[in-house]
Amino acid sequence: MPEHVSILQWAGVAVLALAAVAWVTGLSRMLRRGGIEAPAAGPRPGPTALPALPRQRQAGPDRESVELTPAEKDAFAGLVRQLAEGR
Repeated sequence: MPEHVSILQWAGVAVLALAAVAWVTGLSRMLRRGGIEAPAAGPRPGPTALPALPRQRQAGPDRESVELTPAEKDAFAGLVRQLAEGR
């Protein structure tokens, strides 16, 4: 054991090594339990929904539109002209 390395540093290395081994062991067990293995020959199952995500709508929201009055159209055209000149 080198003289310039303290006992606390060695203990820290040992704790980190044990934590890494525990993490790898837990991860491998979790993957084996979850059924994430190479599938055997045969048809692939269809996609499954993730339980933590809410169901997604099949279609987007309905489109909304509002007719502008002639005064509003003129005001919008003026605004567009002002923004184009500001470049």
